[in-house]
Amino acid sequence: MVEESVRITTIDAIPSADEFTSRIEPKNVPAVFRGCASDWKAFSKWNPSNGGLDYLEELAGSSTVEVMLSRSAPVFYGDIRNHERVKLPFATFIGYCKDFSLQSKVGNTSCYSEEKRLPESFETEQDSLLVGDAPCQIYLAQVPIMNTEKEDRVQLGGLIEDIQTPLLLLTKTLASINLWMNSAQTRSSTHYDPHHNLLCVVSGSKQVDLWPPSSSPFLYPMHLYGEASNHSAVPIDRPDLSVHPRAEDSKKYSQRVILRAGDALFIPEGWFHQVDSESLTVAVNFWWQSEMMSGMLEHMDSYYLRRILKRLTDKEMVYTFPNYNVFCITSMWLGIFTPFNAFCDSKFEFYMSISSSFMIEQNQMLCGNMLDDLEPCALRSLHELVSLVHDHVSAADLSGAVDSSSDIVKTNPKKVVISELYHLEDDPVASIFWALEPLNLQKVFLAMVNHFPRTLEALVLHLVSPVGAEVLTRKFEEMDQLTNEEDRNKFYDAFYGVFDDQFAVMDILLNGKESFSCQAFKNVMDKFLGVKVQ
Repeated sequence: MVEESVRITTIDAIPSADEFTSRIEPKNVPAVFRGCASDWKAFSKWNPSNGGLDYLEELAGSSTVEVMLSRSAPVFYGDIRNHERVKLPFATFIGYCKDFSLQSKVGNTSCYSEEKRLPESFETEQDSLLVGDAPCQIYLAQVPIMNTEKEDRVQLGGLIEDIQTPLLLLTKTLASINLWMNSAQTRSSTHYDPHHNLLCVVSGSKQVDLWPPSSSPFLYPMHLYGEASNHSAVPIDRPDLSVHPRAEDSKKYSQRVILRAGDALFIPEGWFHQVDSESLTVAVNFWWQSEMMSGMLEHMDSYYLRRILKRLTDKEMVYTFPNYNVFCITSMWLGIFTPFNAFCDSKFEFYMSISSSFMIEQNQMLCGNMLDDLEPCALRSLHELVSLVHDHVSAADLSGAVDSSSDIVKTNPKKVVISELYHLEDDPVASIFWALEPLNLQKVFLAMVNHFPRTLEALVLHLVSPVGAEVLTRKFEEMDQLTNEEDRNKFYDAFYGVFDDQFAVMDILLNGKESFSCQAFKNVMDKFLGVKVQ
């Protein structure tokens, strides 16, 4: 299900800054760079299994850092309802890591020992988080080593000397550099970032699952007005499909990469990612603004918004139309495949027997459109359309006065009620339209003009739903591409000539198209923004 255009690549040779900027970054597709951070001083000095914890404590132990205290460990959600940020000395966090390392060596990785080491004030303020069956976990997440916009927020600036800006980022204006460090295994909830990101693993390993921005509908991003709007509302491992039914397909669009010490992963802005870190993993990430976002002028925002919503709406409309064929339509609506020689059932014979009374004057274009000239698929479709109209008319309508010039009760456009159908599979009329090649559909309509003008009128006025109007006008556009101007004019003169009020017919089709587009827009707002439009 993963499209080739968004497939993640792995690169062993670290590209130059120019190569990265010209060939990799513009694609907005993740890339793995093996050994990108293996020449850092941090790579050799920060390894917890090789004295790295003592080194970090000596280098920056006196610094105060903010840690995430989780209510849902080992998963750390971006929503502040599920975690709190608490300040404590970096040396204290290093102590937790040392305790965990020691406990893991004796086969006990419970973090209850962390509770015992918490500072007194910390325990008092966070009692509610330290009770229950699940052990409490803390995570050093996104702790600034460098921040160009908010220098006062830098907490571990002393670590910058051990880090080298990767070659591929030398021409970038970095927004921030951050430290990520955990004692026990952790998982960050599925989210995207508003910046380009280069995630470098210094020690340990990370498993990263990624989804392109186009997969948003399957991940149910939280409301834009919420505190964690860049996070998915779905726990990927245990989605509640009764609440998030589309999440069932989310894994079809995901890709997984494993990062080991020294590796780096380019995560473009907008790509959803879920990160699992093994115990005692240390990483550094670099954030910078993309050229696209840098080039977006604020006074153009409303235009960009309208263009993007229009493109998503158009795409949503296309998704409505699968590649149906005549046989699947027959199976869907008639139950079983009906052989051609069985078409003339009693109902169809009824229409055939009365059709000769309603012949309209033939012109050159219509002369070749007698019923016996129709291809089998077109004749089948004609039969189905006539039957559907006949079934739609109630017994009360049929018992009314039938004009001698009508093959069915003449309809009143003012009383038309168009069915609210927006899905092709729910609408037999739209499905028949869609299954026919444009010129075959044209022949069917001309046959109805010729033999069943009032049935055609009833079909369009009563049975063309919003999705039917969209399909019909698309078919008309395809017909126009396949015929010359003279034949086009003859067809439309014949088709619209059936109706007493041609403007009413055009209104029905245009209103149906707009209703269909409106529903597609509502789907886009729901899928991509989590907004229910009434």
